Amino acid sequence: MKRALLSLICFLLATHSLYGMTITQKYPSYAYVLSEFDIDESYAYDQDFENFVEDHDSQFKRLYRIFQNRGEFLLPMVQRQLIEAELSDLLAYLPMIESGFDTDIESPKQAKGLWQFIPSTAKEYNLTVAYTLDERCDPVTATAAAILHLQRLYRKFGKWYLAVMAYNCGEGRVAEAIREAGTDELSILIDERAKYLPKETRAYIKRLLLLAMIGENEGIDFGLIDSAQQKGVVQVEVKGGTDLKDIALLLNMEPTGLIGLNSQYKKGRVPVSSERYTITIPYEKLILFYLNYHPVPDAPDPRDHFVSHIVSADETLKLIAEKYHTSISEIRRINHLQNTNLEQESLLIIPVTREQFESVVNHQ
Repeated sequence: MKRALLSLICFLLATHSLYGMTITQKYPSYAYVLSEFDIDESYAYDQDFENFVEDHDSQFKRLYRIFQNRGEFLLPMVQRQLIEAELSDLLAYLPMIESGFDTDIESPKQAKGLWQFIPSTAKEYNLTVAYTLDERCDPVTATAAAILHLQRLYRKFGKWYLAVMAYNCGEGRVAEAIREAGTDELSILIDERAKYLPKETRAYIKRLLLLAMIGENEGIDFGLIDSAQQKGVVQVEVKGGTDLKDIALLLNMEPTGLIGLNSQYKKGRVPVSSERYTITIPYEKLILFYLNYHPVPDAPDPRDHFVSHIVSADETLKLIAEKYHTSISEIRRINHLQNTNLEQESLLIIPVTREQFESVVNHQ
């Protein structure tokens, strides 16, 4: 009896400590998250938002772990593109809300892919939407388009929380809501009684903020990936008509994993209408790809072998290219380098001739 009573008391204390905490106590990351979306810190004490967090944080913690696992390779790519565009890395939580990092998901309104583009918006940003190729499902290309779209919305509204809500319901609805409310203050725009914005959008911004607070509270930094881990994805070229299952076999991957990264190609096969297409693979599979993928070349290439090179202190691309008798442009192309800057201890793949390859192997 005493043991049962003690257990009940412990349960009640634990329950009180969980539900009695404020947002600022439960999520120390709240100030950073709110500031990144241009929201005043006082919003953490908004009663509607507090109620939303209390009702949904357990569910969203479970969803966060699911999305994080599903986006293992996509998250670093999304945040890297955001950082390169000089945008907040917290916008990487947007595709979590939009698609749960399912690259092939489609909504009843015909929005599709990682960023849930509808056909008209996709066309505006030059994304191909066709039977054999739907670039809304290409995570790399769609992310680049989403960044352009978000930048345009931010230029129009001047605050990130407004840009995010416009991403969800359209810029016309947000502009109209601001006119009706006579202010762009978040708590007024999404007031549950005034209903200036659609119900979905009022919940959308709260879901994004909560998910971001959960992720940042767990100390996950999606973008600043240790170069030694080589996380993320990279795009490589394959011949038209290539079956993705064959590439997955070469990369020691499950076909569903590779097809999921390339949902833009229907039935797991790239079209035959062009000689070459790009596909997305995990960065950690890059060496395997170049070692095992041997398409019939358009012209003989003497540098059909590859060696790995660890960048040492003060090494430049010019010195490395001279060492292996290749070109800077070829090294950059193979390794998908955006510029000529190199990080010490990073890994490069160098195209070499058969003779150079045998020479390197014999001296190891």
